[in-house]
Amino acid sequence: MEVGSREVCKAAIEIAMTDTRDEEARLKVKNLERGIRSVAIDFGSDFQSAVPKILERAVVAAKRENVIGTTHAEEGAVAGAAHEAVEQIIDKCVGLNLGGKIGIARDNSHISVCVFFAIGLLNLNDMAIGMGHRAV
Repeated sequence: MEVGSREVCKAAIEIAMTDTRDEEARLKVKNLERGIRSVAIDFGSDFQSAVPKILERAVVAAKRENVIGTTHAEEGAVAGAAHEAVEQIIDKCVGLNLGGKIGIARDNSHISVCVFFAIGLLNLNDMAIGMGHRAV
């Protein structure tokens, strides 16, 4: 089966939705067997300071796990896809806290970032998912 942007986006969503590190590790192996490199990062913050942290953590994790190399194009693609994902949920987040996971997946030129967050205060949360994709 040929892997394209749809499959890479699906892999990013699936790894962002994992509940445990063990589940995450199993999914990374399964994705790698299909030629997709992936990583997930836990994240929590108030929204006001969240966007730069999300972009930075996405790039650092993608580099650390060899999902991307160290070129400006690859780093920029991850940062751009992460920014796009956050833009999709921004209306729900203003003035609130968010927590959840960032999932990143890549196959050749396709890079996808998914943010899967609970948004709110205390235990009064809404759920949101955002997806960004770039080609390198």
